[in-house]
This record gives sequence, structure tokens and C-alpha cells, in this order.
Amino acid sequence: MDIRELGAEALADDAVMRDFYDVSRRAELLGREQAPFWGFDEFVGAFRSEDSGERQQLFAAYDGDRMVSAAVLWSFLLDNTEKAFFSLDVDVPDRRRGIGRAMLEVMERVARDDNRRLLLTDSKLPYDDRDNHGYRQFATACGYELANYEVVRHLPLPVPDEQIQAWIDEAAPRHPGYTIETFVHDVPADLVESLCVLLGQLAVDAPTGTVDFEEETMTPERFAEMLDTVKAMNRARYETVALTPDRQVVAQSTLSVPLGESTTVYQWGTFVHREHRGHQLGLATKAVNLRAVQSYRDDLTLITTQNAETNDYMVSINERMGFRPVEVSAEFAKRW
Repeated sequence: MDIRELGAEALADDAVMRDFYDVSRRAELLGREQAPFWGFDEFVGAFRSEDSGERQQLFAAYDGDRMVSAAVLWSFLLDNTEKAFFSLDVDVPDRRRGIGRAMLEVMERVARDDNRRLLLTDSKLPYDDRDNHGYRQFATACGYELANYEVVRHLPLPVPDEQIQAWIDEAAPRHPGYTIETFVHDVPADLVESLCVLLGQLAVDAPTGTVDFEEETMTPERFAEMLDTVKAMNRARYETVALTPDRQVVAQSTLSVPLGESTTVYQWGTFVHREHRGHQLGLATKAVNLRAVQSYRDDLTLITTQNAETNDYMVSINERMGFRPVEVSAEFAKRW
């Protein structure tokens, strides 16, 4: 078996990336075949895009000329620089050969050599088998502790417009003086700075289990890179924000909407500034954003989201809107 780091030439090679995608798809959909999964164009669009906030390194294991494992290591560069995050997939026919452990040893060595003291990963597990599933047992055997559970929830679409209006009407009396506005892809320049401040707070305020994060460094330049990534993935970014009278962004909800054949929408975040909570701005921004997305495409079938199961406020909103739990995302951490 030959383990290689895939450099820029491999990243630009459609054949190599197709192998990488296929291995990941087969591995991640095993036992959860109906779960949403991004298309190849979305996959390469994301992996070939720049993010000045993190370094991305791809690794693959080969048995002869056949790729049998694919992994990615993301190292944070602007904040939380003692941490790195990885994903690791072993192709279904090639499991129980020690490939996963060998790949993991490579990424751990790279992370340690880069002075990372905390390595993170996650895995989707059945809702009713999260404590005993083989993936959790593998993580434990490799020295990783369970750090957090996030619950994955799905909302079937479409939602009747009268129901959306009822949520908007319910929330409106709680936030007089605030305005709710929706932007598709680009956000007006005068709002970007306060939106970046808000997005940076999410890592601190959202429940993250046993791992503490410092505030994320989100600059207008990095935000522009994020927008370019969404375009490269052939998706539209729907951003609904709540604004104060002086037009400061104090709440937001983001939906990533496919422009191609996929009919699955991804909830990328909903967050309210810590000084502006208690006004139902979370429900308001989510409802308005949902209406905007459904007005754009009437063939969408699903929104998928996930939140820490201890995030009572956001869980209550999601359950109110009809999101139902389907599985958990178990987050694991290893320190040295």
C-alpha cells in the first residue's frame, strides 16, 4: 500500500479527483444510502477554491493503481491555530486491512509536526446506535474521545406559504425597530463588516462540547473567498439578515441552494448576536429565507441541518418548523 499526499497537480486532475470523490461517496453513504451527498461538480468546486483561513492537504492510499482511501486535513491559520480537522474514508471493499489506521498515523504525524495539539474529526452515526457503532469504537481505539453530538435534522419541502407567513407574523411583534432583508449571493458592501463580526462569534457561542474555540477571524476578504467558493460549487447563497436601525447585521440565516439537478438545500447557519437575543430574530430570519428559496425553486425537496443537541434555542426553532432528527454527527477529539 502506498500513501501519498496529493499536490496541486493531482487536485487539478479530474480523473484523480473523481477517484477521490467516488471513494468518499461509497464510504460515507454505507448504511445511509438515502442521505444527501454533494455532486462531483460541487465537490471539486469546493476543493479547488481558496480559503485564506485554512490550509488544505489531501492524502490518498493506493493498492497498486487503485485508490482505496481518501483523507483531507484542514489546518486553521488565522485562529485556533493549535487545532486541525480531518476527514478519513476507506473504500468499502478495503476495510479491515489496517488502511484507516495507517492513514490516520500519517495525518497525526503531519499535524504534530505543524505544532497542532488537538486533532478533530466527525462521523455520521445512526440515531439509535450512536454509542456502540463501529465508527465510534474505531475512534476510541485510536485514542479519540467523544467531544460532542450534533443532531442531523431534515425538513421536507415545500412548506406551505401560509405556515411560513404564520411564523413571520408570530415573530414580528418581538422585534420592532429591526428590519429583515434577504440577499442572493452578494451582500451589500456596507453590511459585510458587521456580518463578518457576527459569523466570527458563532464558534464561541455555539455549544461545542468538550472543545473550546476562540472567535473565528472572518474578514471581508475571506468572506469574498467564501462567496467565490459557493459560485464554484454551482450553488446560490441565500443570506437573510436582521438589521438594526443603523444597519448593523445582528442576526443571519444562510441557505446553500443548488443550481444544478440536486434538490437538497443545505442550512449553513443561523445565528443571533449575543446582545440582540430574545426578539425571535432566529425564527424570523429562517422563515424569510425559506420563503425566498422556495420562491426561487419550486422543485426543492429537502433542507438538511445539524445543531448540537444541547443548543436548546435553535433545536426548538427547528422542531417548530418541522425538522425531524434522522442521525447524529459524532465529533471526536485527540489531544497530545
